[in-house]
Amino acid sequence: MGLDVVLYRRVRAGHGRRPSSVAAQVVPDPDDLLLDLLTRVRGGGRTPMLDRIDPLGELVVGPETAPGLLTELRCLAEAARTPAETAQVRRAALLVQRCARERDVEIRFEGD
Repeated sequence: MGLDVVLYRRVRAGHGRRPSSVAAQVVPDPDDLLLDLLTRVRGGGRTPMLDRIDPLGELVVGPETAPGLLTELRCLAEAARTPAETAQVRRAALLVQRCARERDVEIRFEGD
């Protein structure tokens, strides 16, 4: 199943057209590490934004809320039990940090 973290860049297709989003970087979750971590911390009160993630849907986070998401990812890292889980959170955090710095991007947590 998994929960991929995808950095999308908003690009303009032309004058008068609405911007479209193009995937720029992906942190895949083929072993469900991120999904398992989210299940472990869900409802604890420290990760309200992450608690909204639907494993079969999508949560979009823009640059304005990325700093709060970084705080929640630190809570997720505290719940990690293995080096692989810690590494997965670190990879996701790098994308979120990029989102916080760049104004034309957004993060999407995409379940499948």
